[in-house]
Amino acid sequence: MSSVKASAVNKTIIKTSGFGSVCLVWSEGSGGIRVERVLLSLPGYPAEKRAAELYPLCRPCSCESVDALAYAIEAYLEGGEVTFPLRLVDLSGFSPFQQAVLRAQHAIPRGSVSTYGLIAARVGTPGGARAVGRVMAKNPYPLIIPCHRTILSGLHLGYFQSGAKMKRRLLELEGIVFDAKGRMVCGRVHDPLTTGGAKTGFSQRNRS
Repeated sequence: MSSVKASAVNKTIIKTSGFGSVCLVWSEGSGGIRVERVLLSLPGYPAEKRAAELYPLCRPCSCESVDALAYAIEAYLEGGEVTFPLRLVDLSGFSPFQQAVLRAQHAIPRGSVSTYGLIAARVGTPGGARAVGRVMAKNPYPLIIPCHRTILSGLHLGYFQSGAKMKRRLLELEGIVFDAKGRMVCGRVHDPLTTGGAKTGFSQRNRS
């Protein structure tokens, strides 16, 4: 799965209070701004350090569109109700199966979860939960495509590229409740076979 193009030469660092820094790697072309990668911080490995090592030629930069996205991400991580439009990212470099998985993942609304098996059924590969998990593990756009909202069929967390602790915290931020063993005990399960597709507009509503 290809996640970054040679034209991705800019980066914007977002400082967040509770989740560590976030780095947006992005490019600008004739089609406008495209986010090429969203880097989350890992334990002991902040996003800006990841960016410096993975993309040493990227220069710190910003623009109005990227500033708006950075603000929305910061607001989301502070508990705001934010919808990220899929048009911010370019899925053309992914296989049809990968695109279908990422689009189905993007359609899961805030405050809901789905399972790897349900996503597999949605994209026409019943029994393909492992294949779905592999796509999720390499999702280059976490938060924009909210892979943290997919959990195991037994309602336990499962894998997340920035660790299970962050996955749980993100879901708890959205109102999902877990017991002491890490199993979801309160929350909505989103079945993509019976609900509509992804939202395409950008919206933000702060928590009252």
